[in-house]
Amino acid sequence: MTFPDISSKCLGNVMRVDVGPLGGNFLEVAVVVNDSAILLTPSLASQCGFSIKINQMGNAMIYASLQNCFAQNVGDKAFTTTLTLRLHGNRMAEDELYQVAETCQYAAWASREIVCDRNYMEATSRLHFFTFASQKQTIDAGFRITTIMFYIPVEKVMGVTEAQRSGYGIANTPSRLVLRSPKTTPETYTQNVAGVHMTVFLRRRGLELMTFLFDVYALCIGSVSFTPNTITWYLPRHIDPLISSGQLQLLEVHIGVDGQRLDPAEMAARQYSLSINDVHIIIQIPVGAVGGYFKSHVQDDHYHTSYTIEPMLELLWTEDSIHEDTRYKVLFPITTPLLSRPPQVIDNTVPEQRMFKVLLGPFGSDVALMNISFPYEVLSVADCIARGFTVLEHMSPNSSSKVFMLEVPFTDPVVSQTRDMGYTVYSLHLTFGLLVLPEFAPFSHPVYLEAKLVDIVPPSVSGGCDYQNFYVLVQYGTQGANFQTIVGKQLLTSDLAEQYSFMENGTHLSFAVPFSSPDVVFEAIESSSVKTRLDVALLNPETNKNIKEFSLACNFPSTLIECFPNGTMTALAVKLESVPSLNPGQLTLRDPTCGPSYSDDRYAYFVFTGNSCGTTRKFFPNMMLYANEISLPDELEKIRESNTEDPEYELKIACYYDINTTHAVAFHTRPRRSEPYAENAKGELQVAMRLAVDDSYSVFHRAEDYPLAKYLQQPLYFEMELMRSTNPRVSLELENCWATLNSNRTSKPRWNLIIDGCANPVDPYQVLFHPVWVDARVQYPSHFKRFEVQMFAFAEDQDNLNRQLFVHCDVVICDARNPLGGVCSGPVFKPGKRDER
Repeated sequence: MTFPDISSKCLGNVMRVDVGPLGGNFLEVAVVVNDSAILLTPSLASQCGFSIKINQMGNAMIYASLQNCFAQNVGDKAFTTTLTLRLHGNRMAEDELYQVAETCQYAAWASREIVCDRNYMEATSRLHFFTFASQKQTIDAGFRITTIMFYIPVEKVMGVTEAQRSGYGIANTPSRLVLRSPKTTPETYTQNVAGVHMTVFLRRRGLELMTFLFDVYALCIGSVSFTPNTITWYLPRHIDPLISSGQLQLLEVHIGVDGQRLDPAEMAARQYSLSINDVHIIIQIPVGAVGGYFKSHVQDDHYHTSYTIEPMLELLWTEDSIHEDTRYKVLFPITTPLLSRPPQVIDNTVPEQRMFKVLLGPFGSDVALMNISFPYEVLSVADCIARGFTVLEHMSPNSSSKVFMLEVPFTDPVVSQTRDMGYTVYSLHLTFGLLVLPEFAPFSHPVYLEAKLVDIVPPSVSGGCDYQNFYVLVQYGTQGANFQTIVGKQLLTSDLAEQYSFMENGTHLSFAVPFSSPDVVFEAIESSSVKTRLDVALLNPETNKNIKEFSLACNFPSTLIECFPNGTMTALAVKLESVPSLNPGQLTLRDPTCGPSYSDDRYAYFVFTGNSCGTTRKFFPNMMLYANEISLPDELEKIRESNTEDPEYELKIACYYDINTTHAVAFHTRPRRSEPYAENAKGELQVAMRLAVDDSYSVFHRAEDYPLAKYLQQPLYFEMELMRSTNPRVSLELENCWATLNSNRTSKPRWNLIIDGCANPVDPYQVLFHPVWVDARVQYPSHFKRFEVQMFAFAEDQDNLNRQLFVHCDVVICDARNPLGGVCSGPVFKPGKRDER
C-alpha cells in the first residue's frame, strides 16, 4: 500500500495538513507529545483545537489551532505541531505510518482572536495589566484559573476541573488566555444578532486571592439561505456581544475556502461575491463553484444532489474607545438542501452511421453505472462491451461531475425495426441501472431512442448482346450516381466512355462494348462461336468497395477456322481466361517453325496449306480430312508448366473435302446492255422510317402530324426498322442518309448526313447514333438503327425558314454470319462533299 500525498501549510492562526486521496482506506490521526502518540478521538479533537474533513474525492484535510493542547509554544510566536498518520486498509497488508511536523510563525496577535471551526469554538485573549492596591500587576503564565462562570444567559459557575471534564479546553500562555468549547456543550446557546441567529459560548470569570473579571464572547456561524443556483451567507456587521463600545472600525475583510484566503482575482474567477451594508456582511457563492463538491442521493428512485462547501470569513476590527482589536475567523461547512436533478438524455444519433449514440447525465462523481436493461435481457457493463457496445464515462475537467455514453449498432437484436412509408424506423428501449457510492443506493433512468432512415435502393445493372456488342444499362438507386463504373478491370474514364458510346440522363447510364474489346474476357471456343463475358462493377469511391457486381455472358458468332478450295487453311487462336499466362505470339502449328502470320496479346492468326506445317491427311469413304493443331512448342510448354498452374493450350484444326464430287462450270461473257436495276415487286422484307418525340424512342409522330415545325438546332430523332423479320442473324445497316428541299431523292441542293454508314466528317453538327436496347417493342436490336440530327436550313433558305426539308436513307440488309464487306463489315470513314446549305 502506497501512502497518499501529504502537504502542510500555515493559514494565519490555523495550520492545515492535506492528505489524499485515501483510496477508500481509513485514516487514523495521533498527536506526538514527548515521543508519545496520543490518538485524536472526536471528543479530544474538539477540546484541543483539531478538526478533520474528508471530501467527496477521498481527500482529507486536518485543521489544528496554533494554540492546540499539544503545540510547542515559543514565546507565543512560533508554534510546532507534530502528527502521526496511519492508513488502515487491506488486512493482508501492513498499515502505513507517516509523521508530519509543521512550525508556524504567528506574531501578529490581535487583542482578541476568535476561531469558529466545524466542531469547536475558540476564544483567545491577551492578558492585561490591572491596578490593585495602588500597584500595577500582570497576570502571567503562573497565574492559576480556578473558576469559570458561564452566562447561558443566566450565571452558572463551574470549576476548571469540572469544565475540562465537560470537554472545555482551558489554558494560559505567557501572554494569552485560551478557552475552547465543543459546539455541542450544554452551555452553548443561540442568540439573535441583527436578525441573524448565532451560536454563543464562554463568558467566564477567574478567581484567586484577588478577583479579576474577563468577559469573552464567541459567536459563530451566521445564517444561510439557498436558491437552486446560489448560496447566501449572512453575518452581522456589528456583532454586539463582542463589542464593548459603539465606536467600531472594520479594518480587514477576507473571504476564503477550506481555511485559505482568496485574492480578488480568485474570487472573481469562482464568481464569489462579497457585499457589506450597514447591517450585514453578505457572501454569495454559486452552487457548484470551485472549492465545493456535489453529493448524490436517491429518493423514490429519483436522483437528487446536495452541494457542500466550507467557506471562510475573516474580519479584523478595532474599538477606539478601549484601544483593542479583534480578529474573527469562521470556517463554516454549508450543505444545500436536496435538489432534484433529473439526468438529461442527449441523443447524438446520426442515422446514416447506423449507430445509436446517447449521453446520460450529469451525475456526481459518486455515481457508478452497473448495468443496462433491455426489453428481454439485462447486461452488465462488461457484457455490453463484449457484445460490441461502446460504454464510456466522461468526467468534467474539475472531476465534479460525469456523464455516461452508450453506443449501440442498429444491427444488434435489442434494436427493433419497422417499415413506414419508404422509411425504416429503428427504436431502442433501455434502462440505465445506477448506484450511489459509498451507500450503494440504487436508482434507474429509462431512455427511449428512435431513428429513421430512408430505404436505400442500390443501383442495378442489366444488359444484353447482339452479334457485335455488349449493351450495359445501369439504373441509379436512391442515392444517385454516387459510384464509379469499372468495365473489365479498368475505370470507365471519359476517354473510354467516348469509345463505348456512353450516355447518361440523370436516372441511368448506358454504354456499348464491342465483343473484341480488351475489357471482354474469352471463356471458351465453340464450333461456330466464342463464349465471352463482360464484367461490370460499381465502386464506392469513399470505401473503395464494390456496391454492385455484374457479369454478362454472350456467345458471339465467329468463324475461327476457314477451309478454301485451293487447299489454303486459316485459323484464329484466341487467348482464353483459363490461360492468363499465355503469349499468343509463341504459339505454333505442329511444325514449330510455322508461327502466326499476325499476333498480339489476345490473338494469333495462322495461314497455311494442306501440305505444309505438319498437316496430316486422312481418307474417309466420301471425303478427306486435313488436320493440324495450334499449341506451344514442347520446350516452352515445359517452362510454362513449371511456372504456372494454367492448363495446356491446344486448338484442333480440321478441314473436310469431298473426294468423288465433280463440278463442271461453263460460262461465257457478253456485253452489258443496260445498268442493273431492281424491279418493283412485293417482298418479304420491308423497312420503315419514323421520327420519335424524344431520345427515349417510346412515342413517335403520326402521319397526320407532318410536316413538323422545328427550330434551328432542335434535335430530330430518327428510327429505321426492318419490319416483320424474326431472323436474329439479319441486321439492318445504314448506308447513306441525306436531306433535300423536296420529296425527290435525287434533287439538288442535297446535304449528306451519313456516308457509308458513318457521320459526314465535314458536318459541323454531326449525326449522333443511339444504341438500341431490348424492350417490350424491340425484340431484335440488330433490326433497328437510331440516329439524331440537329435541325438546319440550306444556305439559300436563310431568309425563308418556312420551307420543308426531306430526309432520305439507303439501307443494307446484312447476314451477320457472313458479311460481304461495305457497311456490313463496319463503318468506313470517307470525306463528305459539302453542298450548298
